[in-house]
Amino acid sequence: MNFSVLGLAPALKSAVTDMGLAHPTPVQVEAIPAVLQGRDVLAQAQTGSGKTLAYVLPVLQLLMATAASRDEAPKKRITQVLVLVPTRELATQVSDVLRDLARPLTQSIKVGTLFGGVSMNPQMMSLRSGADVVVATPGRLLDVVDHNALNLGHVQHLVLDEADRLLDLGFTEELQRVLALLPARRQNLLFSATFAPAVQGLAEAMLHNPARIAIAHTEANAPDIAQRALQVDEKSRTALLRHLITTHAWKRVLVFVATRYACEHVANKLYKAGVFATAFHGEMSQGARQDVLAEFKEERWEVLVTTDLAARGIDIAQLPVVVNYDLPRSATDYTHRIGRTGRAGAQGEAVSFVTATTLAHWQLIQKRVQVQLPLEVLEGFEPTEVPPPLSPLNDGTGGIKGKRPSKKDKLRALAAQAPQQKS
Repeated sequence: MNFSVLGLAPALKSAVTDMGLAHPTPVQVEAIPAVLQGRDVLAQAQTGSGKTLAYVLPVLQLLMATAASRDEAPKKRITQVLVLVPTRELATQVSDVLRDLARPLTQSIKVGTLFGGVSMNPQMMSLRSGADVVVATPGRLLDVVDHNALNLGHVQHLVLDEADRLLDLGFTEELQRVLALLPARRQNLLFSATFAPAVQGLAEAMLHNPARIAIAHTEANAPDIAQRALQVDEKSRTALLRHLITTHAWKRVLVFVATRYACEHVANKLYKAGVFATAFHGEMSQGARQDVLAEFKEERWEVLVTTDLAARGIDIAQLPVVVNYDLPRSATDYTHRIGRTGRAGAQGEAVSFVTATTLAHWQLIQKRVQVQLPLEVLEGFEPTEVPPPLSPLNDGTGGIKGKRPSKKDKLRALAAQAPQQKS
């Protein structure tokens, strides 16, 4: 199947061809006609499956039709499309895709981009003449609205991209405030890699008789990612990482760690060992993050050490390897992490380091993502550490998010032990 059968206008089909895309992905095949029909859409597809084009292409076509019906260009553009995303990186990437596809169209379409971490004044100035499409993170969007620099009262199409990430990052209250500013009658498009309960609840509240799209993981559409699990002592992880980079001649590696401190620490140790590695985390300025990301894409850095928060929304073409130096907190985060590689039909590799203290956590992640990987041990890195004994405060969950004992649980466990200790 090719894009010509999906009902797209010739100008958009030509723009897609210029991008080097010949065939639509499964989520695009199902979503594009539904969006063009004006239906609400609830779509679930794994990271890297082409969700962005699944809504960008039909939304642009709907905007083209609106622009063509006008007698003349408006003095100030009315925002008709709002795309909400969880991170500044994703906001930039979606905006770039929109602008690239809109550039060759006969109708002029202006895209505005709003995100935090930088001065708000230039972003407000860019909206003085309005924008047909606004791509934004919720917090910055509300700031701009509060300064009367944007009116959302005419939005006809609302897109929530990476809805699970939006809710996971705690944007629920801000999202409700945004929804209250929008017209009641509008098209709602919700795209997500996972359908957590919060996402399902949001969909039930927002969507009206939606087209439900769930692209199952099959051999035909699953990303080509070779997953490995390496058992290693915690203190030997950096040495093992350096060994893998050297022996496999990896040129670009995305390494996930748990904290900002670990970003700096691991990157510095690798750099001192002769590996061109740099840190990438949320406490860096927006300009510094953009520079580092651009340099990594240009292969000026071999290794980018990052956290989940900083890496959300990163889209790097032909990224060959992802390494979980620290295991993710949840199975959902694991899916998002490894989805940074193996994109757009390319082959990828995902390597996870498993220590004695994270073994139980790793077993739960495997169960939830429905994979079973053998624990490999590399020569020279044979582990000597043993798993900690189970106790009421360490029940074998491995610390996985949503399963760790709360403070109240811990206090109850200690209280239950107290009479036994006295006897």
